Amino acid sequence: MAPDLSRRPTATTEHPFKLRKRATRRTLSDWLILAAAILFGALIAAPFVIILINSFKSPADYATSGPLSLPHNLYFDGIANFWKRVNFPEKLWNSFFISGTVAVLAVLISVFNAFAIGIGRVRGRTWIIVLFLLANMLPQEALLYPLYYMFKQVGLYDNVWSVIIIFTVIQSAFGTYLLSSVYGTFPREILEAASLDGASRWQILWRVIVPISRPTLAVILIFFFIWTWNEFLIPLTFLVSNSNQTVPVAIAVLQGDRLMDVTTTSASALLGLIPTLVFFLIFQRTLTRGITAGAVK
Repeated sequence: MAPDLSRRPTATTEHPFKLRKRATRRTLSDWLILAAAILFGALIAAPFVIILINSFKSPADYATSGPLSLPHNLYFDGIANFWKRVNFPEKLWNSFFISGTVAVLAVLISVFNAFAIGIGRVRGRTWIIVLFLLANMLPQEALLYPLYYMFKQVGLYDNVWSVIIIFTVIQSAFGTYLLSSVYGTFPREILEAASLDGASRWQILWRVIVPISRPTLAVILIFFFIWTWNEFLIPLTFLVSNSNQTVPVAIAVLQGDRLMDVTTTSASALLGLIPTLVFFLIFQRTLTRGITAGAVK
């Protein structure tokens, strides 16, 4: 009898799990890239680990064992001392209010500007975008005296709204430059279809463009918040009162008074880092979706 050829295993009749396992086999270069990424991540995380260790270490423990050893006993006086000295809840609210307001206002202004430049196709569009790009390249030191004189004249010096106005303009300049290039490539067919359906320009903006570009706007909002939170020079110059200071300014001013030991300094850095870290972890999925949104059509 002739053998039954239908029972012979072929490449197409293999178990799908085996095919999937064979397709995901890693090569030597993949392992090298993974090892390099782990090493790079460890180097980035090392300063944060050192800050975390020394924040719960007493000055005597730090003097005897050094900065790299684990604390023998948890020491919370450094965090408590910094919390009381600077009135940390007040500084935390100032930073949150300034950063959140700047992020929201800068995104709104960027959307309006980019809609006019990228979709409205105003005259001199290229030169306007170049001007916004040049505005982002100006160093903050060059803006201090003119802004100081201007806010002195209008009575907003030593007011949180002076910092909000400055950073809203700075961040919206970058947001306008970025969104103008994005909206410039927006499909014209979608806009024409919405216009034929009777939608006004305001409706096209809020019901068509903004929902489609929501991942990009979310990424910009997150970066604007973090960038404004970490700003130091302009808040230091324009917020001289203790009640108006932000977290980075309060940390620097208290360190300048030479009243803190090394462990209290580490505790202050930890308290200044935790809010931005929590904010980043909360919106990590939004940030990842926004970055990868343009990868798949």
